[in-house]
Amino acid sequence: MPLKYLLPEDQLPSHWYNIIPDLPSPPAPVLHPGTLQPVKPDDLAPLFPMALIEQEMSSQREIPIPEEVRFALARWRPSPLFRAVALEQKLQTRSHIYYKYEGVSPSGSHKPNTAVPQAFYNAKAGVRRLATETGAGQWGCSLAFAGQLFGLAVTVYMVKISYEQKPYRRSLMRTWGAEVFASPTDKTNAGRTILGQDPRSNGSLGIAISEAVEDAATHEDTKYALGSVLNHVCLHQTVVGQEAQAQMKLAGEYPDVVIGCHGGGSNFAGIAFPFARDKMHGKKVRLVAAEPTSCPTLTRGVYAYDFGDTGKMTPLMKMHTLGHDFMPPGIHAGGLRYHGASPLVSQLVAAGLVEGIAYPQRACFEAAVLFAGAEGILPAPESSHAIKAAIEEARRADAEGQQRVILFNLSGHGHFDLGAYDQYLAGQLEDFEYPREAVEASMAKLPKVG
Repeated sequence: MPLKYLLPEDQLPSHWYNIIPDLPSPPAPVLHPGTLQPVKPDDLAPLFPMALIEQEMSSQREIPIPEEVRFALARWRPSPLFRAVALEQKLQTRSHIYYKYEGVSPSGSHKPNTAVPQAFYNAKAGVRRLATETGAGQWGCSLAFAGQLFGLAVTVYMVKISYEQKPYRRSLMRTWGAEVFASPTDKTNAGRTILGQDPRSNGSLGIAISEAVEDAATHEDTKYALGSVLNHVCLHQTVVGQEAQAQMKLAGEYPDVVIGCHGGGSNFAGIAFPFARDKMHGKKVRLVAAEPTSCPTLTRGVYAYDFGDTGKMTPLMKMHTLGHDFMPPGIHAGGLRYHGASPLVSQLVAAGLVEGIAYPQRACFEAAVLFAGAEGILPAPESSHAIKAAIEEARRADAEGQQRVILFNLSGHGHFDLGAYDQYLAGQLEDFEYPREAVEASMAKLPKVG
């Protein structure tokens, strides 16, 4: 029985898959934060190069990947698909479990799949510097790496709690030439406002986004880059699912369920959107997005228009949200600490095509340690949510007397998260309760959009 399924470089996808033409209904328009009217390409021009704006608004089902981008991606793509035989044996399950492993990239996660094309298009447009935010640091590292490939300076606003929890992520960003600041900072109006309200703020992705957007909007040589949520980011990640489809064919199986962890939505979209196309054309497959119970955007949020950032500088998007000023607890899965979700993923959830599920922090680390002991790969805390969901799917199938084919996206390794594993193994890892009152207070401030 093969343990891994590999594709040659010439089978790296030649096009990104845009799910918009296959949706049951058109996406809700994105609204200008000042006028509440649908945004136009020129409205986004201060933040993004026109090539990315065109991708953001495209209704073209397949968008060609530039050869320069494919050449850069080929350093690690196509990434391997593994059959988790050792995990199956440890669980004593009759189900077949597969995982697509994105930890083979230079930065150790799926994030370079979009960092590389974003850096390419910005460099082609004559941009000198990129400003961005990062939670756990996977995106910041990936953009720093991509900036090196295409000669761009990179400034990263890293959520303060993760800046402190994951010092070697910021070391890697700086090794690749990026400047990194703990957000909120005193360098932007958005950061100073937050610090004025709470000098000890742990920060959030919403705050860091505000700082990065302000930085980009106030410097002519700078554009903004985002690692999740937006359509063009989800688009770039579909190389993951397209490769997985080809590799599942090599394995001679098709998944009954496809799973990804979910924060802003790019990693989940990457593995799930190509299979969502199959589902919308009659294929029987479940799509499951696993998130933390302490920041349960899909499972406890509302589907409404909201800002993507705390400072209310970004356009309003219709998405599942916990409120733009919600401050998530300081879980170690920093990449999942986001108040909102991709509008495209949110639309699929609202249409009943995607299921959301939430797990607490300790249960996910328990699943991660079980997986590491069986498969030998230490997963990022974000990915542990997908692992937990996959294990529960296998156990449920066994209890029902069924055999399922389960595919999940292992979006990155946990080599920079060993401090969190130390806490778990010492019995010191905290489980955070669902912050109901904080969420309700934040939701009460949702913008009034007809």
